[in-house]
Amino acid sequence: MHTISKLWRIGALLAGLVPAAAVACSADTESGAATGEEEADGEDDPFLTGKADVAGIKDGSPEACAVLRLASEASVEVLDDDAALYSKAAAYIVASRKGADGVLGTHDDNWFKDLAALDAVKWVGPKAFKQLRAYATAHAEWACGTVPVQLLAFNDFHGNLKPPSGSTGKITTGPNPATDFVEAGGAEFFATHIKTLKAQNPNTLIVTAGDIIGATPLLSALFHDEPTIESMNLLGLDVASVGNHEFDEGVDELLRMKNGGCHPVDGCLDGDDFAGASFEYLAANVVDKTTKKTIFPSTTVRSFRGAHVGFIGLTLEGTPLVTAPDGVSGLEFKDEAETINALVPVLQKRGVQSIVVLIHEGGAATGLYNECVGVSGPIFEIVKQLDKAVDVVVSGHTNAAHVCEIDGKLITSAAHAGRLVTDIDLEIDELTGHVTKLKGQNVIATRTVAKDAEQTALITKYDAVAGPLANKVVASISADILKTPNLAGESPLGDVIADAQLEATKGNQAVAAFMNPGGIRADLIFAQSSGGEAAGQVTYGEAFTVQPFGNTLVTVTVTGEQLDTMLEQQWSLVGGVEKANTLQVSAGFSYTWDSTKPIGSRVDPSTIKIGGVVVVPTQSYRITVNAFIAAGGDGFAVLKSGTDPTPGGLDLDALMSFMAAHTPTAPGPANRITRL
Repeated sequence: MHTISKLWRIGALLAGLVPAAAVACSADTESGAATGEEEADGEDDPFLTGKADVAGIKDGSPEACAVLRLASEASVEVLDDDAALYSKAAAYIVASRKGADGVLGTHDDNWFKDLAALDAVKWVGPKAFKQLRAYATAHAEWACGTVPVQLLAFNDFHGNLKPPSGSTGKITTGPNPATDFVEAGGAEFFATHIKTLKAQNPNTLIVTAGDIIGATPLLSALFHDEPTIESMNLLGLDVASVGNHEFDEGVDELLRMKNGGCHPVDGCLDGDDFAGASFEYLAANVVDKTTKKTIFPSTTVRSFRGAHVGFIGLTLEGTPLVTAPDGVSGLEFKDEAETINALVPVLQKRGVQSIVVLIHEGGAATGLYNECVGVSGPIFEIVKQLDKAVDVVVSGHTNAAHVCEIDGKLITSAAHAGRLVTDIDLEIDELTGHVTKLKGQNVIATRTVAKDAEQTALITKYDAVAGPLANKVVASISADILKTPNLAGESPLGDVIADAQLEATKGNQAVAAFMNPGGIRADLIFAQSSGGEAAGQVTYGEAFTVQPFGNTLVTVTVTGEQLDTMLEQQWSLVGGVEKANTLQVSAGFSYTWDSTKPIGSRVDPSTIKIGGVVVVPTQSYRITVNAFIAAGGDGFAVLKSGTDPTPGGLDLDALMSFMAAHTPTAPGPANRITRL
């Protein structure tokens, strides 16, 4: 009867069902404890804190580390029965570990970062410290050492549940991209590789650096990217930073992705409810202008024994430049390096010395997927500014593939579309909290492994609803039409899309059309058969994957001088590094640019021609662009000055109509832009 009473009171205290004062005043004559001595720990005031004599144990010592591990990890039964703590002390220690969600055993559980934090717990005094030290010293399993921690990282998944096609579905493995490659990607294979790697280390976290959703193929986009979030839940994703594409449908829709619920307009198209993301989203530099708070937490901490890893998650400061204005309305995007450096001491005050940054900003690399060759770009400029306490930077946005170690920091990127996963191995010293060893390698998500059954079931479910629309044949092509640009920045697929947009808006008196390359998401492959169609046939799903944003075309009036300015705005400096954003141009428009000239003076105005006639600076011209760049997106600020805007339908509709009218569609000539 006495044992039942003891267990009930401990359980009730942990559950918060019994007032603390009532429990503290109850009699205690339990076995395994000298009640009189234990009551002396807090008999003057049972809620007295910070008065314990811990002089015999010094913070930073192996003894202190073992005591803190024991207090942070042991069950109430171990503390009460085995370590012989007073039951109230054991219960309060365990209860104090509950995080904000009020549930033990979840990722937000607290731990004791130092002896003072443990000393501050009610009913913990000199006697409790002596007992904790004695038990921890006598049991080697509580001794501190080094802990191996594995991070499995990726970026820019973009809803590629099915294997991506063309160049998007390959990883180059040697000097000749035409022959040295491996086909990779697809959620079924990606998940299998993740699970295989995870099985190598029980201390594993799966993390990503943004753009899980947005710019997704039809199978995900048709359902407002709910399938991709569900795929990530099945994958076991733990922590994600937001990317610019997370804001494609606005912050309210992003919050729905996290919190769940049916779409406010379309409902739940798959016939059941949407639970939302089971993983954590971080957005350290995205602030609501009204509340002055970040839209998601800035940091999170995960622990393995006495090893604590702090994560800072954020997106690029320039997100508004690459996102439709409606998507980022009311939000402020702060400087990346300043944000990270301000959060480092915040984590350190919580006792975290191992720090990982998940950042949706990247650079470029000329080497193979596992090398650090020819790297440049904003992420490397940001890294130069970071606090030395940062250990790992998982990057994204530019779809680069590299593994670099610079000034003791590991900087990784895993291409995009789920073709690579970065295996990051850390050793963390529990005594100091610091990373003592780190290494990383990109692993190709080959398609030679067994398919993951859960992912297959998810894809099959959504395929049944989306299939009839996705597999409808809408056009045909005569050969592969690729989005890969030549040295001048022009691609065959870019030509076709620009031609389609010009043809669709001839009624608006358009004389030229321009397409931003970032809006072209995939190749059109002659041999591809996504729905059983014949070679050369193009399905709606394949066309959608090329242009998934649903942008409206708009025809505006600009002067010849503004046209020149628009072309010069194709080059910019981002973080001190040059960035090119070469517009794809329609037939009849041509110009020459000089790569040796400074930014702002690269295009010779005398070479800008429409129909072979030089453009006159003071003359007006009607041009067609999509609504995104018409609003100044991708840095084309001059287009906001365009006048007399006339809508011209959806970009995807224009492409499909053009291809249907010019069937089979041939690759564009890619000869309209000349580079000196």
